[in-house]
Amino acid sequence: MNHFELREGVLHAENIPLPRIAAEVGTPVYVYSQATLVRHARVFRDALSGLKDPHIAFAVKANPNLAVLKILQREGYGADVVSGGELARALAADMAPKDIVFSGVGKSQDELIYGLETGIGQFNLESEEEGIELSALAVQHGKVAHCALRVNPDVDARTHEKISTGKAENKFGVPIHRAGEIYAALAALPGINMRGIAVHIGSQLASLEPLETAFEKVGLLIAQLRTQGQTVTHADLGGGLGVPYKSDDVIPRPAEYGAMVAKVTADWDVALSFEPGRVIAGNAGVLLTRVIRVKRSSNAQPFVVVDAAMNDLARPAMYGAWHDIDAVVPRGDRTIAHVVGPICETGDTFAMNREMDTLEAGDLAIFRTAGAYGATMASSYNSRGFVPEVLVDGDQFAVVADRLPAANIMAAERVPSWLK
Repeated sequence: MNHFELREGVLHAENIPLPRIAAEVGTPVYVYSQATLVRHARVFRDALSGLKDPHIAFAVKANPNLAVLKILQREGYGADVVSGGELARALAADMAPKDIVFSGVGKSQDELIYGLETGIGQFNLESEEEGIELSALAVQHGKVAHCALRVNPDVDARTHEKISTGKAENKFGVPIHRAGEIYAALAALPGINMRGIAVHIGSQLASLEPLETAFEKVGLLIAQLRTQGQTVTHADLGGGLGVPYKSDDVIPRPAEYGAMVAKVTADWDVALSFEPGRVIAGNAGVLLTRVIRVKRSSNAQPFVVVDAAMNDLARPAMYGAWHDIDAVVPRGDRTIAHVVGPICETGDTFAMNREMDTLEAGDLAIFRTAGAYGATMASSYNSRGFVPEVLVDGDQFAVVADRLPAANIMAAERVPSWLK
């Protein structure tokens, strides 16, 4: 469920008509619903109610906006971060260091030190080499790092190849068949407390079966490690649960996911952690855009050219991803059209041969399910600026990220003296 609905023929975000936001803030603009974020956070937490004190760390990469993080912090969420910048954002949103998990395959030395000095709750180690480096840094700085070893279970998540992370050929984690020896080697090092196993097989999963298979492998590994005399008190089961991008998508509900986890982990005797991202933020946001013009041809469907582009919402160009497209003030008639942006790339295409509301020049439209992996993946390609982000709460709204014009980006550049 989300809070973007038609009222008297006009799309609203909660109680705010979207044309009002377009008039006051301009387009394109991301619009988030606080009520939706809160509802999704609570639904996911309730889905895990059968577990003993689960730890939920929002995947900051899905939507790192400070206002979004603050909402989730108030809902009792921690943070799963994959960079020093994301760690800084989590701290700025008042998330407790002990509730922060640092994942990511390429943590730099500076980032490892930042995590140590901050006193984060857990490092998810992606390799033996990373563990060795962290051990040396922890000793040097007089710290102890609590760690989990991320394993690659070689399970196909059945998602897009670019967001699959649990197959043998993916860069993430250590091969599960080597996890025992690597865990033992790292546990013997000073400065780090090896306490658990982490796994994450991909994003936008439409079936629980791959997750269950991966979790069963983790359960066997935990038993094996204990047989070898190792201590395992924690397990991080990652995230990846999908959201319906199309109105007819069938996606497992969080309650079904929670029941599966409770069944598989019943005898693990560990503290469980989770890293939801898209399932919390995806349907809580839309990208509001305006039609520049409609380009018609006698030999093809019309091109609806909007002011949003692939630099604002990269998923369609990067993954061939689908986003439902709706008119903000629908006329009641439908058409088949191509929807494209103004960037000088054929890839700047949001939809081809899409049956949709009829749109004309000047009309407003939204790309739905844009609250995750939307603004955070934006670029300044074609010397376009960054669009603003707006948060709606009932009958009030605020700009929570300013529009960053292309001139501001250019102002950070320098021409060296020898070219002047």
